[in-house]
Amino acid sequence: MKQYWNEVQPIDGFYAAMNGMIHDHDRKVISFLYQPLMGVVCTNLYTTLAYLVEENRLWSEEWNHYQLMELMGLNLDDIYQARLKLEGMGLLKTFIKEIPDQRMYIYELQPPLSADQFFTDGMLNIYLYQKLGQTHFQKLKRAFSDSVMNKEEYSEVTRSFQDVYTSMSLQALKNFEGQEASLPEQNMKYIHREKTEPIHISADSFNFDLLFSGLTTAMVPRKSFTAAVKDTITKLSFLYSINEIDMQKVVLSSITANDKIDLDELRKAARDWYQMENEDQLPQLVNRRQPVMHRESDGAGTTKESKLIFYLETTSPRQLLIDLSEGVQPAMSDLTAVEEIMLGQQIEPGVMNVLIHYVMLKTDMKLSKNYMEKIASHWARKKIKTVKAAMELAKNEHRQYQTWATEKKDRSQTRKKPIRTEKLPDWFIVQDQEQKETKKTKTTVTNDSKLDERRRRLEAIQRKYQKNGGEKGGKHQ
Repeated sequence: MKQYWNEVQPIDGFYAAMNGMIHDHDRKVISFLYQPLMGVVCTNLYTTLAYLVEENRLWSEEWNHYQLMELMGLNLDDIYQARLKLEGMGLLKTFIKEIPDQRMYIYELQPPLSADQFFTDGMLNIYLYQKLGQTHFQKLKRAFSDSVMNKEEYSEVTRSFQDVYTSMSLQALKNFEGQEASLPEQNMKYIHREKTEPIHISADSFNFDLLFSGLTTAMVPRKSFTAAVKDTITKLSFLYSINEIDMQKVVLSSITANDKIDLDELRKAARDWYQMENEDQLPQLVNRRQPVMHRESDGAGTTKESKLIFYLETTSPRQLLIDLSEGVQPAMSDLTAVEEIMLGQQIEPGVMNVLIHYVMLKTDMKLSKNYMEKIASHWARKKIKTVKAAMELAKNEHRQYQTWATEKKDRSQTRKKPIRTEKLPDWFIVQDQEQKETKKTKTTVTNDSKLDERRRRLEAIQRKYQKNGGEKGGKHQ
């Protein structure tokens, strides 16, 4: 039975709900601004749930997930993955109630950010720019904006309410029946437009105590760190992969003469820092490194495993792919696949490195997106945040992952292929297995010369960081 069935089954019921009105303009924002980041399946799920709610209503009738599968022509796994992405984008809130033999869900749709909020978000707009490129991005920006009308030469002549309507008598004002009749009935509320909430990055992902340790109160008064400033710092740290020490310099660059932190200057300083560190490139998730709070190693250590963990924690997924290719830039399709998985499944960079390392040895040195996405989805549900935890789970679930890797292969082609010795990362093999393997005669592996060369590179990278204690990884801190 597949892992997502632990979370939802076809028999489970649900209600679609609206958190306020969703207008046609909202659907345009989702289709043109959100869809490039989360994919068309997510857009279809959002739209379908919205249409289940009748016009001028806030709730749908009861449905079950089998009916939703039939309606959308998708399997339950695809719907579940799309649901998670919508939740991550702040477009959906999910509530669950356990009842005998099944579960009942509420899928509450959230209105998207307005175009103005999206293009000034400081995070989503940067990812969209990186995804689409300058030409397409500018075209979208023009589609959601218009020229400002100059009213300087005009004088306003608008009448006020009291200029047009006569005031009610004092007796009428004392009659409260109209006010009481206007109140919504019990357990009812008026349909209205809810305030849109921006994407929230957990404050736990940034250590403000460490930031403050290098900033005395004389340099930056603590009152300067308002809620808005802290939220912006957390977002910039996530977006540009700026650690607490480097963020100290960014903050100092944005202090005004009045000891206030200018948010625009803060964003500009963070962007300048990133482009200086990354040769004027815009941020991508594949360039991020494991957050300090999710690192478990203080240094390279002395054991093989600790050295490899240190390397995977201090190297970005992009750099890992470059190292595996001896300095050659990875294919855009590989980077896109890795970035989409990191964004969709909220996978930490170090955990993504473990996944890349594992998958490339299991799939003939190819980055199979579907295979990676299945494993990443499992790790996301297990809330895997550290490199070591990802390694342990890969060991424990190896049989299941092996099934996923082979279930779609053509049987006739499989019979024609020569028998291969199964390749696994060194960290995957426990000590007693390692000793047994040395006594066995290795099966001869016939393979294409290029494939053998790439495999040797991957193993060489691992041996290199086992021997030298991860010197290269130290650069990426």
